[in-house]
Amino acid sequence: MAGHRLVQGVPASAVQAHGVRRPVLRTIAPVHVVRKVQPHPHVRLRATISLYEHTTSSYVLGRQGCRAAKRGVGGVVILDFGKPAFNGNTYGTILFSNRFATNRAITRGMLGYARGYANCLPRGLDAAISLARGTSNYHPHVPNPFYAGWRWANETKLLQRLLRAHGLSRHVTSAAADDVEPAWDRTFWRTRDFYRGYARARVGQLLYNYGSLDGGVRHGVWNVRQAFFVASGMRDSRAIPEIYNSAMAREWADLARFARRRYHRPVKFAGVMTTHTSANHGIKPVAAHSLLTRELARSVGRGPASYVPPSLTNIRSAY
Repeated sequence: MAGHRLVQGVPASAVQAHGVRRPVLRTIAPVHVVRKVQPHPHVRLRATISLYEHTTSSYVLGRQGCRAAKRGVGGVVILDFGKPAFNGNTYGTILFSNRFATNRAITRGMLGYARGYANCLPRGLDAAISLARGTSNYHPHVPNPFYAGWRWANETKLLQRLLRAHGLSRHVTSAAADDVEPAWDRTFWRTRDFYRGYARARVGQLLYNYGSLDGGVRHGVWNVRQAFFVASGMRDSRAIPEIYNSAMAREWADLARFARRRYHRPVKFAGVMTTHTSANHGIKPVAAHSLLTRELARSVGRGPASYVPPSLTNIRSAY
């Protein structure tokens, strides 16, 4: 916020006796020096658009990337390709069109998105995105969740190599993501094994959890240890929680408080996710970010442990 600081000079007075009986007092009036403080630029937070994908077509995803670039917004973009699946021959996902897509087809489609984004950026705009291949823990139809996670990690690494090879890595980096909902895996073991498989690949690419806590860690489906593991327990895991209302913000703040007490470690937030549209009148991304930061400040105090990067993403069905 722009303002001014008033710096007041110290008044000086000089008394001199010029050989007369009564000294003459000369007083120098205070000098007020006004220094202008340069205003801090006001940054208007804007959200990226994440998408529930119905196809892996490089052409269609390329157009999506181009539209994203023309909005001029950087940050995290999650392309959700549906739940993990196995077609009897290879691993992949079930798209939101209810069709099977191989992991390799997903990688090709994401490369198309990256090309569209890099090629359509307005001249002079040096924006960048973390492009995350998204899946979920919704009843995965795979013989081995551990191996599914391992394959997901290796395809994430492959995309990063392709981005470098095609000269796109300046504007796009590869990441992974998982819409983790405790109610979808009440036993926790399938979600745990997917994460362990991802970690075993040791690719170094971030894995974003853009899910929920379904009642929180005190009265919900999973306990603190389980919820923390998929939010920040792994070296490369980060949380971009769904914040659709104040209750969800409090649930994540509770997790942050318990993690500090039990493990002396923070929940590593990377932003927030919303599902706002003009039709559903859901909470907007900036408001969701404010909600979460406010609840974290109440639970763990102000400081690094309550910091949430201003990285906002709003997910909706692919258009």
